[in-house]
Amino acid sequence: MNKPVICLMGATATGKTDIAIGLRARFPVDIISVDSALVYRGMDIGTAKPSTELLAEHPHQLVDILDPEDSYSAGEFVVDARAAIDRCHAEGRIPLLAGGTMMYFRALTRGIADLPAANPAIRARIDADASERGWPALHAQLAAVDPLLAGRISENDGQRIQRALEVFEQSGIPLSEWQSRGAQEPAGEGLRFIKLGLLIEPRRRLHERIAERLKIMINNGLEDEVKTLMTRDALTPEHPSMRSVGYRQFWAYLAGRTDLKTASDKALFATRQLAKRQITWLRSETSLQTFDALESGTFDAISRTIAAETGANTTGP
Repeated sequence: MNKPVICLMGATATGKTDIAIGLRARFPVDIISVDSALVYRGMDIGTAKPSTELLAEHPHQLVDILDPEDSYSAGEFVVDARAAIDRCHAEGRIPLLAGGTMMYFRALTRGIADLPAANPAIRARIDADASERGWPALHAQLAAVDPLLAGRISENDGQRIQRALEVFEQSGIPLSEWQSRGAQEPAGEGLRFIKLGLLIEPRRRLHERIAERLKIMINNGLEDEVKTLMTRDALTPEHPSMRSVGYRQFWAYLAGRTDLKTASDKALFATRQLAKRQITWLRSETSLQTFDALESGTFDAISRTIAAETGANTTGP
């Protein structure tokens, strides 16, 4: 029989962490983070990372496993997540994957395209070109060779534009074609994924929560956190960690390229765009059970679903 894996998915600011911690208090589950920013040490405020005290009481695997100078791919996540899942099952517990990096969920459950490996020299050249001409110009360049993919990418999404141009330069094949050729076998052999999605409607209510959360981050010292990160000799604004929402905008402010209000406004806009993309991914998921994150009975409804799907007995109230 396939072993259960709970996937708690949701856009930013939908309360995934609170739900996950509540479930850990109620069921024999272990939390595995599915977040491309929480993997980095020293990025606490801008990622809304649970506090040190909370993580000590409710451990999250795949949190604080890398330095900000490091890169981390969906493929690496799949390997790490599968190892964590297997350890959890070996201990007689249920893995609870919680987060908002939908590409990681998709890679784990469906597999990923067998793409060319990263090429640091090509990436550096693309980054230099972007610094000189701007990402919109490179987006136009991408549109000439891969219009299908360019139509799905914002003209300021430097990380995805860079990767698409890198793949095309290496192989002469558009990234969209690589993706359409099929995927490697997913890492889910022997597993049964229980997909639970947190949504907030109308969108206005989600935007209000995003704005409030950003305000809290700024008040809690996001600017100082980015200042500290900027003192790391090997870290640049082009590293994947510093392209995360909030960090990218505040690095530009602290580097003197914009003012504080503009940085805050851009961070808010970027977070809303991120949430929009996450919701689009969610709506394309198969076998997804959705819940209104703000409904008073949502936690109990999710608990009943988990009990029914896994047969697990509660360990708490």
